Amino acid sequence: MIGIDLGTTNSLIAYWDESSAKAVLIPNALGEFLTPSAVSLDDNGYVLTGKAAWERRLTHPQKTAVAFKRDMGSKKNFRLGDRHFLPEELSSLILSSLKNDAVAFLKKEVTDIIISVPAYFNDTQRKATKAAAQIAGLNVLRLINEPTAAALSYGLGSNGDESKYLVFDLGGGTFDVSIVDQFEGVIEIKASTGDNYLGGEDFTAALNTVLVNQIKAVQPDFMLTTLGTEAARLRALADRLKCDLSTANLASAEFQTSSETHRLSVTEAEFETACAGLLDRLKTPVERAVRDARLKPSEISEVILVGGATRMPLVRKLATRLFGRFPNVSVHPDHAIALGAATQAALVARNAALDEVLLTDVCPYSLGIAISETGVGNQIVHDIFSPIIERNVIVPISRVNSYSSSADNQTAVKLSIYQGERRFCKDNIELGSLEIPIPPAKRGEISIEVRFTYDVSGLLEIDVTVPKTGAKYTKTLLGSASALNAEEIEERRQAMRTLKIHPREDLPNKATLTRAERLYAELIGSQREHVGQALTQFVMVLETQDPTQIQRARSQLSQWLDEIEKSI
Repeated sequence: MIGIDLGTTNSLIAYWDESSAKAVLIPNALGEFLTPSAVSLDDNGYVLTGKAAWERRLTHPQKTAVAFKRDMGSKKNFRLGDRHFLPEELSSLILSSLKNDAVAFLKKEVTDIIISVPAYFNDTQRKATKAAAQIAGLNVLRLINEPTAAALSYGLGSNGDESKYLVFDLGGGTFDVSIVDQFEGVIEIKASTGDNYLGGEDFTAALNTVLVNQIKAVQPDFMLTTLGTEAARLRALADRLKCDLSTANLASAEFQTSSETHRLSVTEAEFETACAGLLDRLKTPVERAVRDARLKPSEISEVILVGGATRMPLVRKLATRLFGRFPNVSVHPDHAIALGAATQAALVARNAALDEVLLTDVCPYSLGIAISETGVGNQIVHDIFSPIIERNVIVPISRVNSYSSSADNQTAVKLSIYQGERRFCKDNIELGSLEIPIPPAKRGEISIEVRFTYDVSGLLEIDVTVPKTGAKYTKTLLGSASALNAEEIEERRQAMRTLKIHPREDLPNKATLTRAERLYAELIGSQREHVGQALTQFVMVLETQDPTQIQRARSQLSQWLDEIEKSI
């Protein structure tokens, strides 16, 4: 009964503990719950994941990949050294790492999992997530929408009174909103919506632009290359200052370019101004979710903040302004989704402790096909979106619509499947297409019935019937050209087995080394010299292969590095 939160910035794994009748987080090899969603190749060709890889994004940006969840389901290639990876393959490495953590902690094999996905992930992205799990040797029992998992985590701990609350889930790369109605053991999702390309990374990018402009004001010839170490260092600095602004009104630091040292500072007000467009984008899904749930903002009893990016004061202020009350921050923003996914795993396994809990979910977006309509003066208008399943209906759901031929002697109907809410299909997301043969006849004489079935994992199946001939086409959705088929998944899985994975038991040492190397690259002068000396001493201890000495030296070096980071 395992639940996984595969995040853009961090990932977590949890299990349902029968003895305590609650979901429990599983620590990684470093004893931490958060595993950075980062993959890197070291100088010997070994694959690093988690914190060790995250630290190398500054020192070895061309051998490190982060934020690849945003490209799930695409054919984007990430180059790490001389190797290329699809987003599914990189995600599978993170999932494998989490699986190994669970096996080490639980002392038993792990195969069946529940995995969370953004509510607004389309069919192709969901299939890509399942493919990533299959490449990692995991069997996905079900996908659960991230805000639904958070609602499940929160709902089990709240009182039994009826309540309506909004889950505001802003993670590293995606934004989801769900309206939840809870009453007498029933947790019902009333509406869900979101933005797959809005998250904490975008706020970091906005702050990064502010820093670049400050540097250029003093050093006009300053230029950044996308994959350069200087760009990676500045981006990391922007991320650190963003975190500092969560607890202070002013954040400042020094940044060393190739020719000058710059003193950079940003106030909370300046940060909020730089993020004005992003804050506006946060409002739209919130307003749509409340409207779709047929509620007034005053009828929402609580606003629950989930996701690490909700720690930013400007986000909390926005939530306060929208609903006229302070949001609920009692749920751990980083842990809620993984705990909810593990709870869902227990529900799927019909755990006795959860017999009284019923969870319902919704389809967060409209699904339909492209059609042609006759307009004024018998003019044909093409590319019109015809919804078959409307957004925010309870799942599982199956709906059928009938359509007729649009031309004389037409011999085939091309069905183009879309997700979205706009009138014209070009403004929505195409999920795939299929071609249905029909007998030639006069326009409008041949009809087809198109049935969409959307399941609890958010996966779409298409069934088409031609009543005239009785022909049926079942599950023939071709999907996006980027979707991996079963043969490709197995091929990728075998290829991933050939990778040299850094031993799990040595990851704490590797993470400490890469952290020290990153600080060495960031610092100058005497501080840099001291870090270099500490690195040399730690490497000498590692060469002794004495576990007791190594553990003691690693602990001392980590504490000292903590002090160095605080000082800068």
